[in-house]
Amino acid sequence: MLRKWLKAGFMEKQTLYPTDEGTPQGGIASPVIANLALDGLEKVLNDRFPKPKNGYNAKVNFVRFADDFIVTGDSEELLRKEVKPLVEQFLRERGLELSPEKTVITHIEEGFDFLGQNIRKYNGKLLIKPSKKNITAFLDKVGKIIEDNRQATAGNLIVQLVPLLQGWARYHQHVASKRTFKKVDHLIFCMLWRWAKRRHPKKGAKWVKAKYFHSRGNRDWVFYGQTTDNKATHQVQLPFTYQTRIKRHVKVRERANPYDPEWETYFEKRLDLKMDNNLKYRKKLLHLWQEQKGLCPICHQKITKITGWHSHHITWRSKGGRDTMENRVLLHPNCHSQVHSQGLSVVKPRPVKRAEREA
Repeated sequence: MLRKWLKAGFMEKQTLYPTDEGTPQGGIASPVIANLALDGLEKVLNDRFPKPKNGYNAKVNFVRFADDFIVTGDSEELLRKEVKPLVEQFLRERGLELSPEKTVITHIEEGFDFLGQNIRKYNGKLLIKPSKKNITAFLDKVGKIIEDNRQATAGNLIVQLVPLLQGWARYHQHVASKRTFKKVDHLIFCMLWRWAKRRHPKKGAKWVKAKYFHSRGNRDWVFYGQTTDNKATHQVQLPFTYQTRIKRHVKVRERANPYDPEWETYFEKRLDLKMDNNLKYRKKLLHLWQEQKGLCPICHQKITKITGWHSHHITWRSKGGRDTMENRVLLHPNCHSQVHSQGLSVVKPRPVKRAEREA
């Protein structure tokens, strides 16, 4: 299957282009091949260092993302003399080898970088933070955009910066990033302040602040601008990365298979959790969704972030229905269309008691 996929070619403007050799760096083919080549390494380590019920535990664990992986162990000697040779033998059979530059053996209290984040124990407490290299690379990108747009308007500069800031903050929102976010926001503000002062060297600080930095709600010094689209003017502002909510990641179980019916309820519960987080600050919608046990009353299938939802009035507003929780349900968009086009009746589900919902 992998060979067929790699040799399938690609279409562009109704023209088929062959793919006879090589894979693009950063493309989806590279991590797929890496995953295929490294599958089995975890089993080899588990077989060699099983988890005993009693007695000595080597604490050998394996974490992998595409071709990047970590192997933990009880001691440096164990990793150097037993684990590393075993990994090298596994890779050698597949025509691969460890990268000398990236392969290090270090103590957890000294920490190490993995996928742009630093993993380290502080006085026995494990903390994962954005790594210094990752922060520096991110700020360099921000600085280059600001430097390349010395003559651009504030609005156009904000439009270019927003995706970069939001993408970086969301990548790190699952770890201990709050202090880092505040530090990064301060450094970005300093860059923008220099950008604004350089544009108006003869103006005072108060004038520059009034032109480019406004107050919004309980936030002060918000970088602000305007953009024009189809002769319409829009106000835009630069978000702070520290406003990104920290959300802990819940790891998928190792043997979970979305195509195996035995795991159906497990993945349904994960969808429920995601939906609950998505509606967390929309209390009325969350209440309706929980009241319906997450099911659409028409098709009795799950309402998720992927399927989307519409809020439906059981007694239509046009027929005197009130805009109350007792008169509303959540439906799939397609089911909602069928209700209105076919005149289907909707029955509000029996309310779920709190004990049932928590169970």
